[in-house]
Parts: sequence; structure tokens; C-alpha cells
Amino acid sequence: MKGSSRRTNKRIAAPVLVASLSVLVIAASAAGLFNYLEFKTYDFRVNALSGLTRPSEDIMVVLLDQSSIDWAAKERGWAWPWPRKAYGEILDYMNAANARAVAFDVLFTEPSLYGPGDDEAFQRAASDYGRAVQAVYFNVLSAIETDHQWPSSLNSPLFEPESFGGLLSRFSPAAWNSQHSETGAQFPVTPLLESAGVVGSVWGHEDSDSIYRRGALFTLFDDKAVPDLSSALLLAAGAEKKLRYLPGKNRIAWGDYQIPVNKDGRSLLRFRGALDRYIPYTAAEILQSAGYWSLHDDSIPPPADYLPPEDFSDKYVFFGFFAPGLFDICPTPISSSYPGVGMHITMLDNIISEDFIRESPFWLNSIIILAALALVVFLVLFSGRIPLAVGGTLLILIAVTGLGFLAYHYAGLWTPLAAPIAGIFFAFISATVYNYATEGSQKRFIKSAFSQYLSPTVIDQLLANPELLALGGQRREISIFFSDVQGFTTISEKLDPAKLTELLNDYLSFMTDTILDSGGTIDKYEGDAIIAFWNAPLQYDDHAARALAASMACQEKLAERQDYFEEKFGCRLLTRIGLNTGFAVVGNMGSSKRFDYTMLGDSVNLAARLEGLNKQFGTYLMCTENTFQQACLQTGFFGRRLAQVAVVGKKEPVTVYEPMTEKLFREKEAILKSFDEARDLFYAGNFTAAEAIFEKITPEDPPARFYAEQCRYYRDNPAEWKGFWQSRTK
Repeated sequence: MKGSSRRTNKRIAAPVLVASLSVLVIAASAAGLFNYLEFKTYDFRVNALSGLTRPSEDIMVVLLDQSSIDWAAKERGWAWPWPRKAYGEILDYMNAANARAVAFDVLFTEPSLYGPGDDEAFQRAASDYGRAVQAVYFNVLSAIETDHQWPSSLNSPLFEPESFGGLLSRFSPAAWNSQHSETGAQFPVTPLLESAGVVGSVWGHEDSDSIYRRGALFTLFDDKAVPDLSSALLLAAGAEKKLRYLPGKNRIAWGDYQIPVNKDGRSLLRFRGALDRYIPYTAAEILQSAGYWSLHDDSIPPPADYLPPEDFSDKYVFFGFFAPGLFDICPTPISSSYPGVGMHITMLDNIISEDFIRESPFWLNSIIILAALALVVFLVLFSGRIPLAVGGTLLILIAVTGLGFLAYHYAGLWTPLAAPIAGIFFAFISATVYNYATEGSQKRFIKSAFSQYLSPTVIDQLLANPELLALGGQRREISIFFSDVQGFTTISEKLDPAKLTELLNDYLSFMTDTILDSGGTIDKYEGDAIIAFWNAPLQYDDHAARALAASMACQEKLAERQDYFEEKFGCRLLTRIGLNTGFAVVGNMGSSKRFDYTMLGDSVNLAARLEGLNKQFGTYLMCTENTFQQACLQTGFFGRRLAQVAVVGKKEPVTVYEPMTEKLFREKEAILKSFDEARDLFYAGNFTAAEAIFEKITPEDPPARFYAEQCRYYRDNPAEWKGFWQSRTK
């Protein structure tokens, strides 16, 4: 039960718990057991923080939505699908606007339903512009008819990767599907393929929970590094073709850009929120503006929503479908129905803004997990208080979560949340179980051993600080209580054992409760006698006041129950109490297996003598001057200085007091005044004068009767007088 031994065990257990739990959590995290939960915590961060970033002003979006379809049907007579000359008009407009490049997130894999001339109109516009990006879709071979070779006649710009080594193969769609080793492609029809400034891939791969969070700079097809639709826009605008992988940094260097990638060559996207944050334009708005622009007639007023071509100057433009039935959607952290073109827009935005999200390295993840678990384990093991351990653990959870949000927003870093949170939970449970297994038995022992001697409040404090109960004693000032029932032997002879036991239990119960409620400690019971003390094991600065107040309360409660005792047991109980405040040795005394929490010392013996001294004075509560004066410093008490006496076994006298209630003190004020006068005469050796005064108040004051007898004794035996009264019996 020694505190130092317990702390030593904890110091050994804490690092063992931290190390073992950290290894388990880190290993589980590395094995992907927390992936699903981690994805969800990441998506929550993305949604919460995406609105705090600004979309690039260099990117513009044109969407073919339902309102555009309705407008075209009414104004142009176009049924769906639209003739491809419509897209040619849009390109002509962007050409006039000098847009940097335009990417179509649309697969034109079949000839136009309006005939070859329609494709040729689109082809002409694309050729004139020279910076149109057409989409190609790659997939593992399936029932869909696809090509699996790069067209030999196609001279579309391609990336030239260097220093990629084995990473290069990870850019192939087949690398993500173990059942197929070949990749197929769906190219645009020949006129559009030949007129494209660049051909861009619209292939993507989701994470294990089917959510799209990452993009790839290019897709490997037929040993060709085909740019993604986003990077194809930059190539169409004149960016260089060479790519260089920086393995030490896990980045791809592309001119002035550096794109972070994971082990699979994927880049984690920083989403800006809903697509409308890029202020998308509708295809109808562009076609109306293109139609007005093509007239070149200043005499005709422009339509109300006319867009000057200059608005698109030097902009990267994406064109995509956004209508029911045509909607190219994919689930992302932002939405389960996010426009597919939004993935390419986000990729381009991240490239030119250079603010991709990076996954935190393994060593940092391990440190976060280790630190979180260590804090929780040490907090639970050494805090000593359940509310503190729970509250502290919640604060650690908040801190780890806050770190995840701050790292994402300010550092562009995806730090783990699921694994540390799970680890914190396991650490709290493990440390709590350890505490229960090692300290629980000790606490149960303390409760069992002391529940009959200490109040529940004191026991709770001891449970929090069990070192206060180390085996052995300590010298401490305490207030000591001895009580005994007057004539209990006679009472016990009149009652059968059952009744006697009932009477004793009843009496001891309310006396004990009164003592415990005041913070006292029951030392022991000796039949009807109660021995108690205050200021140990817990410290109370007002222990004397507590002891005196509890003693007076015991007498008051006993007086209130006299009629009950007489009616039920045929007797009245009168209790004599002795109190002393002084230094004693207090602690667990005995063997390591069996001991008592008790007290030893002369101060204890004096309190016991005062209890018996009540019998001679005819009083029922007596305390030393030290107790009375200390109590009065804390609380107002009433009483009289009763005697200066040397108890049996002591040569030096002590001054003793009889405490009383204020009501009794006021009722006996005149008697007490006479008593004080006679007492002072007695101790001055003037026994005749003292006796005369004592005799006057004897009928109303038992101590006066006792003093009158002592006056006659010392007057007849003056040689025995020593200046104080010497007790001759216990």
C-alpha cells in the first residue's frame, strides 16, 4: 500500500502500455484497418474547410445545362444531341477572346448524327483555334469496343517523363486492376482527333471507398504519357513536355510547377467546394454572345446577358455537361454527385496554385499516435481523479482533431485522425483497466477497512491520495475524543442480550454518524465507549472546533432521544465525554497484513482521564484549555474554566473547561459568576471563603457541590495542598 511502490509500478507500466499500444495502432494503421474511418474524417475536413480557399481566377467553366438545351430547342431548333457546329461556334468565340486553351470534358467517339459536314464544322473551328483539348477515355478491356494502341498518325503533344523508374507503370489503368493487363481507349472521331491541339485523358481512379479524391498528371497508354484533361490545357497553352520525378521529395517537377504524388503517382486534390464557386457560364450564354459577336454590327444592341469575348482572355476554359441524363458525375468529398469536370478543374487549379494536399509521412503519423497515447496513458495513470482523466482525455481528442484541421488548412497536410482517436480510446480503456486491476483492489480495501471509521467524503479523499495511509505513524496535532455511558454495566444487567445489542447499536449509530459527519475518525469501540480523533488522516485547520462542536451535538442528540430510550429499553442514557488537543503519533499500526488506524501518546491518555474526571465533577463534557482556546479561535463557544487539575499519573496540572450551549450559559450566568469567584478563592488556598460561596450554589450546580467537599478536605489536610487539585481516581 506504499505510495512510492505504487508510483514505481506505474512508472514501469506507463511506457510499456504506451509502447505496446502504439505499436498495435501504428501497425493496424499501416495495414489499412482504419482507412474507411480515416477517409470519412478527411472528407469532413475537406467539406468544413473548402470554402476558406479561393478558386483560381484563371479558370472559367462553361456548362451545357438544361436551360441551355431548352433555349437551343426554342431559338435554334436544335434537338438533342446538339449539332457539333454548336461547339465550333463556342470555339470560334473563345478564339476571338484569345482564351489560353479550351478543354471539352465530352467524349465525341461517334460521328455526328447531322452528317460529316457537322463534324467538319467543329474540326474547322478547332483547327483555327489550335488550342482545343479533346477527351480520351482509358479503361481496362471490357465488352465496349476500344482501341488499345495509340494512333500512329496522331501527333498530339505527350509528356516526356524522366527518372520515374518503376513508378511509371503505376500510371497505367491496368495497374489498378489485377484481372486485366491491357488498357483500352475510346478516342474522338478522326476529324476531331486530328484537329485537337492536345488529347487529354478523362480517366480517374477512386479510393477503396469508391470516392474520388486524387488526380493523376498523366495516364500511361501504349507506353505514351497521355496528359490528364487538366494538364492537357497547360500543354495546349504552351507548357513544356518534360516531366522529372524527384523520388526523395515524392514530387513531379514540371517546369516551374512541382506536383506532390503518393506511391501510386496520384496527387491529393484540395477541393474548393461546389463547382459554382468558379461562377460557371451556360452554353446558351456563350452561344448568344458568340452569335452577336459574329454579326459585327454595332447598330444592333447586344442581348441583356451578352458576354464580351475579352472576359475570357488568357483564361483556361473547361466545357462540360450539367443536365439530367447527361450529367457526368462522380462521388467526391464535396458531394456524392459532383460534376466529373470538377475533378479536372480542381486538378488544374491545384497545379497553377501549387497547393495540393500532401499525405503526412509515416514518421509524423507515428509521432502523433505515440504522443496522443502517451498523454492519455500518463494522464489516466497519474491524475488520480476520474473527472480529471476524462476531461483531459477529451482535451487531447480535441487537440488531435484540431491539429488535423489546422494541418490541412495551413500546411496542406493530411494528418491522421482515425488512428490517433482509436488509439486514444484504447489507451484510456487500457490505462483505466490497469488502474482498476492494480488500484481497484486497494481502493476497495480502503473503503472496506475505513467505511466504519471515516465519513464517505474523507474516504473519497483517501482514495484520491492513498499515500496518506502508509503503514506506520506520523506525529501530528489532533483533537481526541473519549466517551463512556454512565452506569452502562447496571443497564446491561437489566436487559437481555438482544435488547442490549439493539440499544448499543442504536446509541453507537447516531453518535458515530455525528462524529463522522464532522470529519472525525473513529479509532475504536470498547463496549459502549467511543474513541475518536480529528485532523488525521486528513488535515483540518479547525479540528479543535470540529471536535468540540461534534461533542456538543452528540450530547444534544442524546438528550433528544431520552424519551425514546426510556420507552423502548426502560432506561435513560447519560454520556461523559473528554476532549484534548495535543500532539500524538497517528497511523496504521500493526503488521503488514493486519493493522489498525489508531493513535498513541500522552495527549491520548489525558483525553481518556478527562472522560473519567467528569464523574467527580458531576459534568458530562470536559475539555482541556488547549482544545477550548483553539476552538474559540475558529468559532464562538461558551463554557467555564472548571479546574486546574493533575490527573492520575501526571504531576503537572492542566486547566480544564466545561463547554456548554449559549442557552445554558445565559441561564446559569449568575451561578457561573459565583462559581468563578469561589474557584479562584479555592486555588488561592482560601478554602473557608470558597466553601461558603460554593455551598450557596450547590443545589443548582454539581461542580460546586464537588468543590465544597474539596474545600473541607483541604482545610482539614492543608499539608496535601499543592496549589492545584490532585485527582486520586481515574
